[in-house]
Amino acid sequence: MRTHRPTPGVVRVVLGGEDLADLRAEHADSYVKLVLPAPGTVLDEPLDVAAVRASRPREQWPLVRTYTLRAVDPARGEVTIDFVHHGDEGVAGPWAAAARPGDVVHLLGPGGAYSPDPRAPWHLLVGDASALPAIAASLERLPAGALAVAVVQVHDAAEEQPLACPGELRLHWQHRAEPDPEGLLELLRSLELPAGAPHAFLHGEADGVRAVRRWARTELGVPRELLSASGYWRRGRTEDGWRAEKPQWAAAVDSDDAAAPSPA
Repeated sequence: MRTHRPTPGVVRVVLGGEDLADLRAEHADSYVKLVLPAPGTVLDEPLDVAAVRASRPREQWPLVRTYTLRAVDPARGEVTIDFVHHGDEGVAGPWAAAARPGDVVHLLGPGGAYSPDPRAPWHLLVGDASALPAIAASLERLPAGALAVAVVQVHDAAEEQPLACPGELRLHWQHRAEPDPEGLLELLRSLELPAGAPHAFLHGEADGVRAVRRWARTELGVPRELLSASGYWRRGRTEDGWRAEKPQWAAAVDSDDAAAPSPA
């Protein structure tokens, strides 16, 4: 394991080990679930999450957090994960900031569903700092000559990262200290976008994702089969609280399709 900071607010952790030699990122948004010990506890080896939950009180259960695989190197048996770090806030960010060579971390997965469709006329990728690893990995998978528009909200200029893309990339950064769905929509509506419906990847803070998804469906005419949209987190919620609420949010997002007018 090794770590460094590509920006002041991000900790990049490179994990290695024989158990990772067969791990593959089949999708651009491939993710794993990190199993971390609850504060003040130690996980037994080999880890059996079900056994731990059966034998310990709830406050000692392992904490599970989901993160995109920023990069996978099968030849070296390494995977790279970026963690947004807000000081002592949260669980995974502080863990990443304190991680040292020799530390053990348990991964479950990978999962994932989205990869850029090479047949799409163009690609739209919108998100915040939490979605930046998936956006970066997706841009790297675009075929040569593909056109992509990426719009990313980050805290400030220091949090911008260089993004590689084999195709033509039109990249727009927006600086916001807090998630700003209306500001994101204002920027998107101000852009001169390519013709046709894009393959769209819209991920990040839940309220922003819902607003941008509605815009993409009604104003850009993006069909559902060319749309990947997910709320990674929600302002004012813990991850566990958001996980409990997310099915209701997803149902509300689905209802937007029935309530929204068709694009002109």
